[in-house]
Amino acid sequence: MVVKALISLLILGVAGVAITQWKASQKEGQAEASHPPPGQFVDVDGIKIHAVVSGEGPDLVLIHGSSGSTRDTSFTLAPALTDRYRVILLDRPGHGYSDPLPKGHETIGDQALFLSAAAARLGAEKPIVMGQSYGGAVALAWAVLFPNRLSALVPVSTPSTPWTTPLDPYYQLITSTFGNLLVVPLITAFVPDSRIEGTMNEVFAPQAVPEGYLAYFNPRLSLRRSAARANARQRANLLDEIAALHPRYPEISVPTEIIHGDADDIVSHSLHSENLVKRIPGAVLTLLPGIGHMPQHVAVPDVTAAIDRAAARAGLR
Repeated sequence: MVVKALISLLILGVAGVAITQWKASQKEGQAEASHPPPGQFVDVDGIKIHAVVSGEGPDLVLIHGSSGSTRDTSFTLAPALTDRYRVILLDRPGHGYSDPLPKGHETIGDQALFLSAAAARLGAEKPIVMGQSYGGAVALAWAVLFPNRLSALVPVSTPSTPWTTPLDPYYQLITSTFGNLLVVPLITAFVPDSRIEGTMNEVFAPQAVPEGYLAYFNPRLSLRRSAARANARQRANLLDEIAALHPRYPEISVPTEIIHGDADDIVSHSLHSENLVKRIPGAVLTLLPGIGHMPQHVAVPDVTAAIDRAAARAGLR
C-alpha cells in the first residue's frame, strides 16, 4: 500500500509539473501574441538586442528598469522626446525581446557593454544615456566602463550606493534551484491579475498607475519564465556590482543630471542619489517633491527637462 501511495503521489507530481509548464507556455504565448516586438533586432556577438528607434536629433538611449522592457520607456517618455532627439529604446538582455546573456556574465557592466555596442551599430556612437532604477545602474556602468561611448548621463531613481538591507526573500527564492525549477513556472502560469495590479500600484506609489499603462506595458511579458529568471539573477547580484562600481564614480566626466523623487520607497533618494551627486564631478541632482519611483511616467516634464539640460551641457542642443 505504501508503494502504491508513493507511485500515485509521483504520478500526481509529474502531472502537476506538466500542467504547470503547459499553462506557463500558454500564458507566454498569449502575451507575445498580443504584444509582439515593435522594433528591430541588432546582433552583438551572437546576442540579439531588441531596439525601437524613432525621432530626429541628437542620439538618446533610454534604459528600462527591473522587470521592464521598451514598452515602459515608450509609453509616455519617448513620445515626449522624439520631436528633438533620435530616441533609441533598448530591451536589456534577458528582458522584453532581447536575448539573455550567458549565466555568470549578466552584470551591469556586461549589459552596458552589449547595449552600448547595439547603440553604436544603430549609429549612436556617443548618445545621451538615461537609465531608470536598475537601468540607471547599467547607465552608471556604461559611463564608468565605456566613457568614450556616451556624451551625457541621466540616472533616474537609480540605486548607486551600497546598502545593508538583505536581498528580498522573493529573489532569494527565485534564484534557488527549487525556485528556479518549480516556483517560476507556477508564477508564470497562475499569478492572478489582481496580484499583478497590486504590485504595480506599489511600484508607482504614492502616484497612481497611469491610465492605460497596464494594457500597454503588459506585465505578463515580464512574467515569462526566461525573463523572470534573468531579472532575479540580475537583481540578486546587484549589490556586489554596485559595491565594485561605487569607488569609480569620480571617473565619470560627462555632464550628469540626476533625477529622484523624494517619496521613492523603493530606492532611497537620501542613500543613493544624494550620495551619488557628491561623487560625480559636476553632477546636478534634482529632487522631485512628493514623487515616487516612476518619474518617467508621473513627472515627464521634469525628466525631459533634465535630459535637455544634459544635452545642452554636452553641446548637443
